[in-house]
Amino acid sequence: MAIKKYKPTTNGRRGMTTLANEEITTSTPEKSLLVSKSKTGGRNNQGRMTVQHIGGGAKRKYRLIDYKRNKFNITGKVASIEYDPNRNANIALINYKDGEKRYIIAPKDLKVGMIIESGENVDIKVGNALPLQNIPVGTVVHNIELQPGKGAEMCRAAGASAQILGREGKYVMLRLQSGETRKVLGTCMATIGVVGNEDYELVNLGKAGRKRHMGIRPTNRGSVMNPNDHPHGGGEGRAPVGRKGPVTPWGKPALGLKTRKNKKASDKLIVSRKKKK
Repeated sequence: MAIKKYKPTTNGRRGMTTLANEEITTSTPEKSLLVSKSKTGGRNNQGRMTVQHIGGGAKRKYRLIDYKRNKFNITGKVASIEYDPNRNANIALINYKDGEKRYIIAPKDLKVGMIIESGENVDIKVGNALPLQNIPVGTVVHNIELQPGKGAEMCRAAGASAQILGREGKYVMLRLQSGETRKVLGTCMATIGVVGNEDYELVNLGKAGRKRHMGIRPTNRGSVMNPNDHPHGGGEGRAPVGRKGPVTPWGKPALGLKTRKNKKASDKLIVSRKKKK
């Protein structure tokens, strides 16, 4: 997908880019797969703000996505490729032979009119879903389950994928884009191909208003606040944070602190950690 650049006719236009959306075939979503989505403004059921910098934004409805791909051995035809305001990847509407309609994450090179299928012995082609143990070594996959039947949890964002390195007993070895190598049960489902819309990360919003359309409010640095508002605040002019390292507004260590549990159950499935940048 190409990036569309604008002429600097105004200050807001200077440097602004958007996706050309050449893959999108319709702007009308399937009504039967829409669910209303309410806004919270970052507040919980007691009205307390638990997530900062959230509010406003364009109204949107949630699209029900089929992450389980459990319509086995029933072929489906790609009816349309659509934009989804809730994620950075595009979605594809599938019309199955039995009359049911479902949305899936649209992989790269999936076109309208193509036939896809899920099952244990389906063809190894883009959009088809099958257990990891039945996919050849070296194949690139996405929408990967971590627990059989739970639905895809890994590699769902735009441009995301993992490569199958080999098999070890009941497990399949995967190399993720982060450089991490891990084992996943061979009975878990995965979809062939790479998630599309990979140019999403190259978009330059250009102006603050586009961020507000996403429902994200302005974020102030702690160093420009007063001491009663943030531990980094206060001092004459520009001042250092005054601590061993940066902290959150509540005094907890931030920026680089590892938050992963020391004894997480999935640690035994991770063969090598992700590469340090």
